Parts: sequence; C-alpha cells; structure tokens
Amino acid sequence: MSKEQIGKLIHAALDARSRAYVPYSHYAVGAALLGRDGKVYTGVNVENASYGATNCAERSAFFGAVEKGVREFEAIAIAGGMEGKAPVEYAYPCGICRQVMKEFCGKDFQVIVAKSENEYQIFDLNELLPHSFGGGSIC
Repeated sequence: MSKEQIGKLIHAALDARSRAYVPYSHYAVGAALLGRDGKVYTGVNVENASYGATNCAERSAFFGAVEKGVREFEAIAIAGGMEGKAPVEYAYPCGICRQVMKEFCGKDFQVIVAKSENEYQIFDLNELLPHSFGGGSIC
C-alpha cells in the first residue's frame, strides 16, 4: 500500500470513531477495512450494559462488509482513544477480532494501528496471531 492509501484508510478510521457508542468506557474505536474490491468498510465499537453483548469496531467493519457479500480484504486501520479526544496510544485488535481477521484474510493482510495519519504502525496478521487456528486446521 502506498503512504497515500494508508493515510486515507487511517483518516476513515479516525472519522468513524466519532460514531462509536461508548456510554460506559468512553473509549471510542473506529476501524476502516479495505476490501480487495477497493471499497472501504467502516465500523465502530458498540457497547452494551451487558458487556458480553458489546461489539468491537473491527468486527463491526468485517460483519458489515460480509453482509454486502465481500469476503476478501487487504488491510484494516484501527484508531482508538478516549471519546472526544485524539488517540494518544495505539489500539491493537483484541484476540476475538484477530480470529475474525484470520477467517477472512491471508498472510499478506495488513493491520494498521494509528494515533494519527502520520503516526502509525503496520503489522501483518501473522505477527499479531502467530500459530493461529483457521479453516485449514479443521478441513
């Protein structure tokens, strides 16, 4: 991905954060998922008083894209921090989100964690989920 493409994806994740529903933790996360079709699918974290019913931004983006028939992805940008404030730390995906990424993404899938369009880190999925379990493990 070019630096310009990365910047656009991060911008979309930062913008999505403003739509997060976080009345309990006030920790807003936005995700922007790039499909192989070139389209960007965004997601936000949605909290619930019954914490188990909460959904992460990354999974929200994946589930929205899958509902539209998209099954192949290139990268995801994730930005999180206290609601109403710019991120000051990197928001890494949780284990469940990493497992969802594994379901749909290949070894070249990039995970971008960002504080801003100029301050970010890029990982491939294998770095974040080594020795993973996927469909090939049960087929």
